[in-house]
Amino acid sequence: MTDNVAALRQLLLSAPRDALPMTYQQVANTLALTPPRTIAQVTQALEQLMREDAAQQKPFIAALVVSRRGDGLPAAGFFELAVALGRFPVDPVHHEAAYRAEFQRALEARNNSQR
Repeated sequence: MTDNVAALRQLLLSAPRDALPMTYQQVANTLALTPPRTIAQVTQALEQLMREDAAQQKPFIAALVVSRRGDGLPAAGFFELAVALGRFPVDPVHHEAAYRAEFQRALEARNNSQR
C-alpha cells in the first residue's frame, strides 16, 4: 500500500499537464495495479495522500484524479474525506466549487514543486 501511495504521488507530480485530471482507471493502468480491486487500491492511495496533504497544510494532490462518471469530479469518497479533514464545507451544495478551487491549488503547488 505504501508503495502505491508513493508511486501515485510521483505519478501526479510528473504527469504532463494535458494528461490531468486523470481518471481512477487511468491511474490504475499507469501504475500497473493488478486485480483484485484495482480501483479500491487507487482510492485507498488517494485517501492516504489526502491525509498526508492535510497534515502538512498542502493542497490535495488527490484532486488531480476524477471519476469518469462524475462530470469531471472525483467520487463521493473524496468529498466525504475532504469534509472529515476539515478542508471542504459540510454542505454538498458547495462541494463542486470547493473542488474546482482545490484542483487549481493542487496544479499550482505541483508547478511550484517542479521549479
